[in-house]
Amino acid sequence: MTPIRDRNTGIWDEVSISRTGPVKIIDPHLVSTFFDDYKRVYLHATIEIQNRSSWVADCSVKIQVTTELEGNICLVEHLQAQKVSVPAGSTIQYTYPQLYFYKPNLWWPNGMGKQYLYNVVISIDVDGFGESDSWSHDFGFRKIESHIDPTTGGRLFKVNGQPIFIRGGNWILSDGLLRLSEKRYHTDIKFHADMNFNMIRCWGGGLAERPEFYHYCDIYGLLVWQEFWITGDVDGRGDPKSNPDGPLDHDLFLLCARDTVKLLRNHPSLALWVGGNEQVPPLDINAALQDDLKLHPHFQVSSKNNQWMSVSSLTPEDPSEYLDGTRIYVQGSMWDGFADGKGNFTDGPYEIQYPENFFKDDFYKYGFNPEVGSVGMPVAATIRATMPPEGWQIPLVNKLPSGYVEEVPNPIWDYHKYIPYSKPGHVQSQIELYGSPKDLDDFCLKAQLANYIQYRALIEGWNSRMWKKYTGFLIWKTQNPWTGLRGQFYDHLLDQTAGFFGCRCAAEPIHVQLNLSTYRIEVVNTTSNEISGVAIEASVWDLEGMCPYFKVFEKLSLPPKQTLSIAEMEYPTYENSKPVYFLLLKLYEVSNDGIISRNFYWLHQSGGDYKKLEPYRKINVPIQVTSKVNVKGSSYEVRMNVQNNSKNAESSSLTYKNNFINSQGQGDLDSNSLLLENKEQTNEKCSTSFFSKIWRRRSIENNGSRLVETNGNDVGVAFFLHLEVHDSKAEENEEGDTRILPVRYSDNYFSLVPGEAMSINLSFEAPLGVTPKITLHGWNLSQSLSVC
Repeated sequence: MTPIRDRNTGIWDEVSISRTGPVKIIDPHLVSTFFDDYKRVYLHATIEIQNRSSWVADCSVKIQVTTELEGNICLVEHLQAQKVSVPAGSTIQYTYPQLYFYKPNLWWPNGMGKQYLYNVVISIDVDGFGESDSWSHDFGFRKIESHIDPTTGGRLFKVNGQPIFIRGGNWILSDGLLRLSEKRYHTDIKFHADMNFNMIRCWGGGLAERPEFYHYCDIYGLLVWQEFWITGDVDGRGDPKSNPDGPLDHDLFLLCARDTVKLLRNHPSLALWVGGNEQVPPLDINAALQDDLKLHPHFQVSSKNNQWMSVSSLTPEDPSEYLDGTRIYVQGSMWDGFADGKGNFTDGPYEIQYPENFFKDDFYKYGFNPEVGSVGMPVAATIRATMPPEGWQIPLVNKLPSGYVEEVPNPIWDYHKYIPYSKPGHVQSQIELYGSPKDLDDFCLKAQLANYIQYRALIEGWNSRMWKKYTGFLIWKTQNPWTGLRGQFYDHLLDQTAGFFGCRCAAEPIHVQLNLSTYRIEVVNTTSNEISGVAIEASVWDLEGMCPYFKVFEKLSLPPKQTLSIAEMEYPTYENSKPVYFLLLKLYEVSNDGIISRNFYWLHQSGGDYKKLEPYRKINVPIQVTSKVNVKGSSYEVRMNVQNNSKNAESSSLTYKNNFINSQGQGDLDSNSLLLENKEQTNEKCSTSFFSKIWRRRSIENNGSRLVETNGNDVGVAFFLHLEVHDSKAEENEEGDTRILPVRYSDNYFSLVPGEAMSINLSFEAPLGVTPKITLHGWNLSQSLSVC
């Protein structure tokens, strides 16, 4: 991002004043230890107690652990009180007797299980005064291990004994001007969980975020790679040159680092500490951090039996008496199992790629890539909302003698760090593949096609070599703290790009995919369970709406934690195969036709392009949308069923109903998740607008649903459909950017083959007095359809 001035501006975060009695609780530390395959678990707690009075304080120090049951009922798991005397004007350290739990519910990362959290309350009562201070924090029982994998050379993480294939992203800041809020954090982190990511790297050029950031990572299962503040502005680089010996005040830096550890160490999502971005801290700082963050012996794996060692047999120190002691410290982002492990600049690349390159042997050499990035163009409405009209000019294209094209962006895009969709000498324009864009809207729509393909292929390429070559990757980057035009899955206004949904598709825990290098169908199972009794349905559709290839691969069993190669997709080798075609893959349970994974590709023959999709915009495919809206206050939840009403003989298959099975453990936005259930407290609303003569609307049915459909008569794929939510009155009055943001979608930028239906869930908030309007757009919808 462009440097923001005044980074040493002083106090920038919230300042609060709290009042306690004569005795104060300081920096509690909670640690869990595990034995007997997680049957026996102990909670350790240490606090500092400060007596600011002039007399000896006789105290009762209490600790209470509760868990929430259904119906907002809390169960007290433990309640313990101990007597402690604190001398006048002194601070002491107190360690509670360890608390024993039998088979507690464990905290798991996103995609591996539920994120169970217990609430821990620590309080102090002073004789003659009453309660003097209290502290509470959510806590998750989980064990994180990490080592360098001998097969791949990459760092491998285990959570609760299970290897976890890291698929995540680099986090910069929520906002470049530090306008931070709990509501924004909630949206940011839930978006990452919606993309099926399981790790966020807090980049060293950013900051330690507010506690709310880590709270939502706890809730949604995002592991956090927390980096200290060592990056390119403290190593002698820059103009003017920065200090070559790191931060100007090393003692102050270490004071802040230790304070940050105390602030964050109780979060189950926090996975590791890293000294700096693409470099290590100065020698004295690095040595101090290594000493401060050394592991307690219990969290060091025995080389003999690969078992964690007993606490009492190793040291008299309780693990909660360490500054942390439970998480590894890695000195830099390209050391010790990351990139080449030696600190050389071996992360990246950061530009457009041919999609098939991600699958090839020579794409990336090392086991864990901490930064790999690409394009990130937002939708046209965001460009218009954030830039003056001179910023609406699309890049000029220079055709080079080599046959490649060079993009020349306008100065505003260049300032906002635009990454081109072509790389002369290496990659042909991934936008020109669809034909030269006519204007900003056409350019941004074709950019979304490229975004979806690019990021789905990136993740699927890593999926294909899970554990054989790779242990994980982090995409540079997931979001921007300003209106940047690179490496993002949602823009600064919180509107998702198509790349968001490409990631959501490719990173699902159980996933069917096409290897774009070998054209073999693969299934990725990142879960700990064997999946049996499943089949894969593969169908090819041409631009005439015909299905020249249909095949079912039956009686499949998917081993846990593996990528399985199933069969070659033969259609491209057929004598009469089309130059542009669609491929639909579905992994489903044979017993009930429940869809586990669905993946839709648009493909061209080797050396070809997608220009035949341009006239495909003119076909008129009939679409039917049934929607139901539930409103509670300003919150809207919408369930809609979108169907391609084209008639085709192959459309009788039960899997065309797309009855999805929730296999992700995040049921609130899956296609089959329920809406608000308390219908006595909801108002069903649905606004409609004037339709042009080619649309017709049926009346509301008895169950409160609304049905809207088009009059199309052509047979074909309904291609690249996407939904938007607008303020209907502002849109009628043409009042600039009318979008209602953010909106969470169970899917978007999706396509439907003839006869196929898809359930889509939306949720959003609309300001009071605003009437939302949901519209459906599509590549071959001649006009947007107002569906609700």
